Amino acid sequence: MDHDHHHGPRGLADGHLDRAMSIGVCLNLAFVAAELVAGFLSGSLSLLADAGHNAGDVLGLLLAWGAAWLSRRPPSGRYTWGLGRSTILAALANAILLLVACGAILWEAWHRLLAPAPVASTTVIVVAALGVVINTLTALLFRHGHTDANVRGAFLHMAADAAVSAGVVLAGIAIAVTGRGWIDPLVSVLIAVVIVAGTWNLLQESLELALDAVPRGVDVAAIHDALARVPGVAEVHDLHVWGPSTSEISLSAHLVAGAEADHTDILATATARVRHDFHVAHATLQIESCDASLTCPHRPDTSL
Repeated sequence: MDHDHHHGPRGLADGHLDRAMSIGVCLNLAFVAAELVAGFLSGSLSLLADAGHNAGDVLGLLLAWGAAWLSRRPPSGRYTWGLGRSTILAALANAILLLVACGAILWEAWHRLLAPAPVASTTVIVVAALGVVINTLTALLFRHGHTDANVRGAFLHMAADAAVSAGVVLAGIAIAVTGRGWIDPLVSVLIAVVIVAGTWNLLQESLELALDAVPRGVDVAAIHDALARVPGVAEVHDLHVWGPSTSEISLSAHLVAGAEADHTDILATATARVRHDFHVAHATLQIESCDASLTCPHRPDTSL
């Protein structure tokens, strides 16, 4: 298996990711501390609640960072594939955390529509504005990693926080100007809907990867055709393509070749082709003779 994770074709370079995660965690921990202090001093329950929410997002960042670190650990006797799948689990967990957070926002918004809260204080508006800046800066750190579901989960967490904080600022100003308390919960509902819409795709992709679906952007038919065009290959079957992590692609297949064909050359050509053309990190290719292929229990491959 190719374990060069320094510049994966689908994700951020390791150094960039570690730097982005460490800056993001430090910025957000500092913001949580600031919100806690401001919340106690101003007596604002909403600020204290948002501090708890942001602490959860620090957990989400740590989850994504920890999974990325685990994925770089070498395989062991027990984990022969390594721990790359932890990035898939982290992406799935981040998507679920975001959806649960949206549920909490909608629940709170419902209660506030029934009993509007007092007008937001200047302290709340100022701290929320600081939240917009910090969360936007953190989200921008991950903007180049959108093809990696794990990194995108971290990005969405920060982008969602920036949107929530922006909503708090706008709602606070609007309430201060109009005196209408229902503006705050209404804005919260709109924000939650936007976050759900953005998170749904991440949830789907991470679920697909957890179930060993073909990674998005990978054309299985094109891979099949590329293998079938390798000189000496008469047929391709039992082709499987899956993601062992959120940034890697693995493949296995049976290649049918005549007895006169150079099997070593076929393996070398086929492996090089899927690595170069489709960025496959780990290819397991089995060559079968024409006679043996007729009794192969995995032929024909009806999944294509």
